[in-house]
Amino acid sequence: MTRAFAASLAAALIAAAGIAFVVAGPQRPAARAVAVIGSAAAEESGAPIYYQDPDGKPLYSPVPRKTPDGRDYRAVPAGADVSFDDEQAPSSPPATTAAGGASEERKIKYYRNPMGLPDTSPTPKKDSMGMDYIPVYEGEDSDDGSIKLSPGKIQRTGVKSEPAAMRVIRTTVRAPGTIALDQRRISVVAMRAESFILKVADVTTGSHVVKGQPLMEVYSPSVSSAAAEYLTTITSKTTSGDVQYGRGSRQRLMNLDVPDAAISAIEKSRIVPTSIGWTSPRDGIVLERNAVEGMRVEPGGVLFRIADHSVVWALIDVAERDLGMIAKGQPVTVKARSFPGRDFTGKVQVIYPEINKETRTARVRIELQNPDLILLHDMYVDADIDTGSGEAVLTVPESAVMDTGARQAVFVDKGQGRLEPREVKLGHRGGGFVEIRQGLAEGDAVVVSANFLIDAESNLKAALKGFAEGAQQ
Repeated sequence: MTRAFAASLAAALIAAAGIAFVVAGPQRPAARAVAVIGSAAAEESGAPIYYQDPDGKPLYSPVPRKTPDGRDYRAVPAGADVSFDDEQAPSSPPATTAAGGASEERKIKYYRNPMGLPDTSPTPKKDSMGMDYIPVYEGEDSDDGSIKLSPGKIQRTGVKSEPAAMRVIRTTVRAPGTIALDQRRISVVAMRAESFILKVADVTTGSHVVKGQPLMEVYSPSVSSAAAEYLTTITSKTTSGDVQYGRGSRQRLMNLDVPDAAISAIEKSRIVPTSIGWTSPRDGIVLERNAVEGMRVEPGGVLFRIADHSVVWALIDVAERDLGMIAKGQPVTVKARSFPGRDFTGKVQVIYPEINKETRTARVRIELQNPDLILLHDMYVDADIDTGSGEAVLTVPESAVMDTGARQAVFVDKGQGRLEPREVKLGHRGGGFVEIRQGLAEGDAVVVSANFLIDAESNLKAALKGFAEGAQQ
């Protein structure tokens, strides 16, 4: 009896299913009906449909799981799940209510180019590569050019926003250069009259000398004549009492560049010397020695060139694009490639008023102290010029700015998934941030990641074009 009843019940169910299939037609597959029933059953029972990371990270698991630190994943039931899928396409059959009527569905306003070009169409079409135009529904665009992204798109693209804030931008301009001698600290030893070199001291190129150190002994007829005249003036009974006579004779020796020590020796000894000892005019390094014993020297001939290395110049070649940030007095840190880890500090002293047409660089001069004389002439160095003003300015992360070449723009986060493209004017950059001089206010939230994906989604070029057309009217 039981078997007969079961067979009758199975036959009735099969018949009912057949009738339902004939009435509904092929548009409602049995598998879909089963799926709907299963989902509804899961929602009614409250059973979890998947498990999510307890910190809200985009990490999911179909089965119970633990984080690396031992915490359980959070169970997500069907009723608490948020769908991140796009809305149902218009080609899909409309959902029906229990009474059989069609539910309200979104209307398509137009179709836009899939590559983000400023091209729309009122009807479905394909672009030159065969890609379908993307439908734009009511509510997804607005008159101010902003667009709205669904939570699913925000989740998938990883959109993040950060408020514009006041910061101090420390911009450092890095440029190479070379060490040069301070032109004000170079002395030349030359004869102003025809002379003969009798003896040269043990001084060669590269030797360090101090002021007053003997360099050579020279015989000069003109110097001997002037010394005899001066000695006669200061020893004569007639003219020794007249200061003017002695002053004129002494000035003649000074005009011949006779060292003060030699003049003082004449005044003390009251003897006309046969040779005059020439001494170093300053402390420094001997850069050039042309004096040779016995040689005849013409007036103006350079015998020694001595330079003081205690203070040197760093001549830095700054790129033309960075020249606008350079100003006198800015602090500079110079590092010599020969001495890694050693820093030399100075300030910008001179900005040379010319541009090298081959390298498109401008030369900047920094004065450096060199007490241990390790910075040498023509040595390569690298300079870090601090161009920051120390004043806080409105800034956003550099990743927030989309530079199209002709203009720069950012996406302002209006909340609820609505993003507004806004044109901005930029200033200095530094430390991963860029100064905003126009277009934003402090606290405005801007998108700092996935900008180019949003650009493709929102057709930024078309929005900016609308802004430009509106400004011209």
